[in-house]
Amino acid sequence: MSSPEAESEPLAGPDLPAVAPQLRALRRRATLTLEAAARAAGLSPAHLSRLETGQRQPSLPMLLALARIYGTTVSELLGERVADRDAVVRGADMEPTPAGGWTYWQAGSPGRGMQALRVHVPHGSQGDIVRVHPGEEWLYVLSGRLRLRLGDTTHRLAPGDSAHFDSLTPHRIAAQDPDGVELLFVHTLLQSPTATLCLGPTDGEMP
Repeated sequence: MSSPEAESEPLAGPDLPAVAPQLRALRRRATLTLEAAARAAGLSPAHLSRLETGQRQPSLPMLLALARIYGTTVSELLGERVADRDAVVRGADMEPTPAGGWTYWQAGSPGRGMQALRVHVPHGSQGDIVRVHPGEEWLYVLSGRLRLRLGDTTHRLAPGDSAHFDSLTPHRIAAQDPDGVELLFVHTLLQSPTATLCLGPTDGEMP
């Protein structure tokens, strides 16, 4: 079993990522102490401090959790500004961002009520992380096969399949194939510091 803290990774190089100073600045803007923010995200204060100083790299679920806790978006956590918002996002402008073993690309404009991402999930990455939070999620499988657990039911999705569900339903996703799975992912954001994303270990692997 893994914990939320096990889903972050140490930085590979000496440079701090843009997300590190943003995490601290946005936490302070939300008037949350390090201890309060860490508790809401299911992290230890020491681990959140390492994220804020760039000593650890947050996973995508962590970024989603912190964005909701701070009443902002993943785009703002990554340093993108609403002033940069455009209706069209060019494929050539999508920069890959690694997060906890996943790779994702912003597929929508920052500062919107929905966040659109293109995500690559490697095999065996975060398959035991359960997520429960307000809002809705929609995903579409581009390549590979995906295992989606919704409540007590496991679904296997092939390329061309999609899922649209209430995010209050406990859910987790995992790549079924060794090459991983690539998908389009859209989720709603509640602009409230009290809207939290719950992460935690489960009692076993997905069947």
